[in-house]
Amino acid sequence: MKRSEVPVNLTWDLSLIYKTQEDAWKDIEELKSLADKVEKEYKGKLKDADSIVACMHLCERMDEISYTTGSYFELAVETDFSNAENVSTNNKVANIINECSTKTSFVNSEILEADEAVLKEAVEKGGTVSGALKDLLREKPYRLSAETEETLTALGQFFKTPYDVYLQSKLSDIRFDNFTVKGKEYPLSYSLFEENYEYDTDPEVRHTAYNKFYSKLREYENVTATAYNAYCSRDKVMSKVRGHKDVFEYLLFGDKVPRELYDRQIDIIMEKLAPHMRRYAQLIKRVYKLDKMTHADLQLPLDPTFEPTVTIEDAEKTIAEGLSVMGKEYVDMVHQAFKERWIDFATNDGKCTGGFCASPYGVPASFILLSWQNRMEDVFTLAHELGHAGHFKACNAAQGIYDTAVPRYYVEAPSTINELLLTDHLKKTNQDPRFRRWVLACTVGKTYYHNCVTHLLEAAYQREVYKIIDAGGSVQAETLSNIYRDVLKKFWGDTVEIPEGAELTWMRQPHYYMGLYSYSYSASLTIATKMAKRIREEGESAVNDWKKALEIGSKVTPVEFAKMAGVDITTEVPLLDTIEYIGSLIDEIEKLTDEIGDAADSDNNSGEKNGV
Repeated sequence: MKRSEVPVNLTWDLSLIYKTQEDAWKDIEELKSLADKVEKEYKGKLKDADSIVACMHLCERMDEISYTTGSYFELAVETDFSNAENVSTNNKVANIINECSTKTSFVNSEILEADEAVLKEAVEKGGTVSGALKDLLREKPYRLSAETEETLTALGQFFKTPYDVYLQSKLSDIRFDNFTVKGKEYPLSYSLFEENYEYDTDPEVRHTAYNKFYSKLREYENVTATAYNAYCSRDKVMSKVRGHKDVFEYLLFGDKVPRELYDRQIDIIMEKLAPHMRRYAQLIKRVYKLDKMTHADLQLPLDPTFEPTVTIEDAEKTIAEGLSVMGKEYVDMVHQAFKERWIDFATNDGKCTGGFCASPYGVPASFILLSWQNRMEDVFTLAHELGHAGHFKACNAAQGIYDTAVPRYYVEAPSTINELLLTDHLKKTNQDPRFRRWVLACTVGKTYYHNCVTHLLEAAYQREVYKIIDAGGSVQAETLSNIYRDVLKKFWGDTVEIPEGAELTWMRQPHYYMGLYSYSYSASLTIATKMAKRIREEGESAVNDWKKALEIGSKVTPVEFAKMAGVDITTEVPLLDTIEYIGSLIDEIEKLTDEIGDAADSDNNSGEKNGV
C-alpha cells in the first residue's frame, strides 16, 4: 500500500524528536548562528587550551543539532522514498548542515597547528570533548592543509551521491511486475520478496518470485554497478590523498582495529563455518524432500507447519520476558518503545527494506524500522533493533556526543546478544522436542545465518572488490556478479546449486555504501556469543559487566570493549568457539530431527498449541 494508507499505529512517531517541523527549523537556525559564531570568534585564534576547549564545545552543540535535525528529516524519507517533497526537504537540510560544517572546518586544522603542550592541556580540560581531541590527534598524520580540508568538507554532500543513486534506483525506480502461479496473481516488490517469498514453502511460488525478482534486478545492474564503482573509487582516492598505505587501512582506521582482525573474521568463517552450514542446508533439503538444494531455498524455515503467527502484542510480551535478565529498566524501555511508537512496523511502497535503529543524541527515544510480517523472524529482528536502542540509551546518557561514535567492530554486539537471550528464554518455556528444534532452528537459520553467513559472504565479496579498486582497477556489473558467484560457490560448495540470478545479490545490500560494515556483524556476534554464555552461567555479575560495557560508548577500542565483556579478541579462540557452538546447535537439530521425524503432525503440533 501507499504510505498515506498505512494505519498510524503501525508507524513511528517523529514528533518525539520535534513536535512540529517549525521546531526543527528553529534548531537549524541555531546551527547556522553557531557556525557564524565559531568562525567570527575563533578563526585564527585557536592558540591556547581554553580557546580550543571553548570552541570545541560550540562545535559539540553544532553536532548535536546536526544529528537531531538530520535524523528528523532523513527518517521521514526512509519510510517513503517516493515522497518527492520529503526528499527535497531532506536534501535542503543536508546542504545547510554541510555548509555549516564547511564554515567551521578550519577548527580541526588550527587545533593541530597548536603546540603539543597546549594540545595535552586541552585534552585534560576538555571534559566531553576530550575524546574528540584525542581522535583528532590520532588523525594528525593523515590531515591535509586547512584549505584542502575545507574543500573536502564542502564537497562532502556529493560524496554520498553514489548511495543516493542506489537508494533512489532501488526504492523509487524499480517496479516489479506481478506474477502468476496456479492461476493466482501475486504482487512483487523488494520488501515482499525479502520478507515473504524467500520463506514461502510453496516451491513454485518461491522459485517464480525468485526468478522474477532477479530478472528485474538485472535490468538495473549497470546503473547500480556504476554507483558502487564510484563509491569504492572515492574511497581509494581518499585513502591515497590522506596518505594511508591502502584503501583497507583507510576504511578500518575509524574501527580502530588492525587489518588482521578483519581478514581473520572472513577467512576463518569461509573455511570453518561453511561445512556446518552445508549440513544445515542438507537438513532443509531433507525436511522438504527437495530434489536439489538451491540458493532460492536457503531461507526456508526448518519446520514450516510449526511456525506460529505472532501479533505485535505477542512480540512485546515475548521480548520483554526474554530480555528480563537485563533488569527492570531495560524491560521498561522495551514497553516504552511499543507504547510511544518508536517502531515503524508498516510494509508500504517506497519504504527502505531491511531494518535499522536510529538513536538521535539527546532524544529520549530511538526509531526502529522494519517490515512486520507476523512471524517469529520479526520478533528476533525487533529484539535485535531494541538491542541497539538499549545500547545507545545507555551510552547517550553516560557520554557526550563525541564519545558515542561506537566503532563498527562491536556496534552489533548489543543487538545480536538480544537474539541469543531471547533464544535462551524460549528454550526454557517448553520442553517439547519439536519446540526445542524450532527454537534452535530460529537461532541457526536467523541469528547466525543472517550475521555470520549473509553479511559474511557480503564481506568476502566486498574485500575482493576493494582489492581490485586498490590495485587501480574498476568494477562493472559483470565483474561484481562474477565475484559474488565465486564467493557463493566457495562457501556452499556442491551442496547448494547457485542458479541464474543469485550472483546479483550484490545489488541488494545498502551496507556496501557504509565502508566495511558487513564484516562487523560476525565480529560483533562473536563477542555476543561469549557474553551470552557468561550471562547464562554467571547471571547478574555478567549482566552488570555488560551494562558497564554498554555505557562506555566509543571511549575504548574494540579490543578493550571485548575485554570488558570478558572476551579476548586478540586471538582467534572466541571466533573458533563461536563456530564450534553453531556446529553444536546443528548437531542437536539433526538429532532432534532423527527423533521426531522430518515431517510433523500438523493436527497436534502447531506452534500456537505449544504455547509459543
